[in-house]
Amino acid sequence: MKKTTLAVMAAGIGSRFGGGIKQLEAVGPSGEIIIDYSIHDAMEAGFDKVVFIIRKDLEKDFREVIGNRMESRIETAYAFQELDDLPAGFQRPEGRTKPWGTGQAILCCRELIKEPFAVINADDYYGKEAFVKVHDYLTQEHAQEGRMEFCMAGFLLGNTLSENGGVTRGICSVDGKNHLTRVTETKNIIKTENGAAIQMEDGSRKPVDEHSPVSMNMWGLTPDIFPVLAEGFPDFLAGLPDRTKGEYLIPTIIDELIREKRANVTVLESGDKWFGVTYKEDKPAVIRSFRELIEVGVYKERLFD
Repeated sequence: MKKTTLAVMAAGIGSRFGGGIKQLEAVGPSGEIIIDYSIHDAMEAGFDKVVFIIRKDLEKDFREVIGNRMESRIETAYAFQELDDLPAGFQRPEGRTKPWGTGQAILCCRELIKEPFAVINADDYYGKEAFVKVHDYLTQEHAQEGRMEFCMAGFLLGNTLSENGGVTRGICSVDGKNHLTRVTETKNIIKTENGAAIQMEDGSRKPVDEHSPVSMNMWGLTPDIFPVLAEGFPDFLAGLPDRTKGEYLIPTIIDELIREKRANVTVLESGDKWFGVTYKEDKPAVIRSFRELIEVGVYKERLFD
């Protein structure tokens, strides 16, 4: 069977969380963090290796909280996403504090990953089903149509909303072959009494179908993506009107590849309910959710015992 890697994006500064390193917050009964459950599910599905994408200043804390423990269970490597890691001719703009986005995060792994790989956010819980489906896709042969062959775990929008504020989701359009035809990065989606809506800057709300498939940044990719990311990053930087803002986002990049007919992206539907720590107020609900999963036998009290 093909070797497969899990890349975990954990370099975000977590500004909405309100202080602290949200990716390292304990949510399980024995001190487990969300990444523990993701890696557990990935290993169970058959992934052989994990690459943590972090900031260099997080390395000590990250290794102490999870990295050192994982190194005894699965092949482990680290990639560092830094604001100064820019193509020739570009410099970090004064005032920029936010990482350059998920596209740059994945690009940071280009020297570490030579096999099919999945990408996830560190602070999102995806459920077991998605890991199994993405792993199975990555280890299968796919018809060659002169395009890159990727996949994406698709979740129902209504299963991915926070009770405590707006979230950003990639809203997807899918054709009859379960191929992604468009992904639109949409900010500030909130839960409402009637389902979901986009909270507009002027205070109004634009309803959105809560049954829409969305991307939660769980992608199944191949190393073919790295040259694409490397080629596109300078163009992205050159086109930014304000380099203190703006992010090089993988959903936007994938959308361009689809429209240019350079990639097929198969959407693998998951019925699992997402949860994560987007806001500090989300944490108690996440703790309750893991407790409920333990009570019904999905996980052990001590995850890795």
